[in-house]
Amino acid sequence: MVRTPLTPEERERGERLGLLLRVARGRRSMAEIAAAAGLSAETLRKIETGRAPTPAFFTVAALAGVLDLSLDVLVEHCVLPAEGAEGPEVAAA
Repeated sequence: MVRTPLTPEERERGERLGLLLRVARGRRSMAEIAAAAGLSAETLRKIETGRAPTPAFFTVAALAGVLDLSLDVLVEHCVLPAEGAEGPEVAAA
């Protein structure tokens, strides 16, 4: 099966998700958060660095639960702003 290449927008959305997760994780270890969400630390690393910019919904939902982030907050920070508008800033958790 050949995977369709990601668009620049999908890549940017993945980078925004990764940044939000890194900020929300704070000083907690990647291994701790990944284990609590039922993921490998490598999977979390790939998401946080944008190398896995389109993780499965249930993966994102599990991470959001562990990091105490609402899915609304994830959408606010990860959806690309309209052209010419600025996106929301990520506040430190």
